[in-house]
Amino acid sequence: MAEQHEQHEQHAHRFERGTDGPKVIVVGVDGSDSSLRAAAYASGLARRQNALLAVVYIQPVLAAGAAFGAPVAEVTDEIAEDLIAQIRAAAERLKGIYEVRWEFHTFRGDPYNGLVRAAEELKADAVVVGASEQAGHRIIGSVAIRLVKAGRWPVTVVP
Repeated sequence: MAEQHEQHEQHAHRFERGTDGPKVIVVGVDGSDSSLRAAAYASGLARRQNALLAVVYIQPVLAAGAAFGAPVAEVTDEIAEDLIAQIRAAAERLKGIYEVRWEFHTFRGDPYNGLVRAAEELKADAVVVGASEQAGHRIIGSVAIRLVKAGRWPVTVVP
């Protein structure tokens, strides 16, 4: 009897990604229209799944910009602050209508590697991104395509 119970305990602790619905949804935002639509979609998904919405801004590391005397870090900090303000305003408007638990995170790096690191560190069950608005991405592959190919999480691409 004890052996049966022990086997049951082992099975009870195994978790299969996606079977219970997402508990942490990561959405990448950069201020573009498609990323803001992705955030809106992800917040609805988080509300329906009673999941935590992790809003992530990947702050670019532009070492070359510093060589030109451009205050790159200040500009990207301003973008992050502006995004936080937009998200807070949206959350306040929706309070009482939709209760969504959310956090804002900033990671440094290129968009793909930054989102991968964010999803890993935040233990994401799903990742939501906006479709790329850059024409060159159709040829070399967008962040969304690279995330899908990585095959680590369900990825939703919002147009």
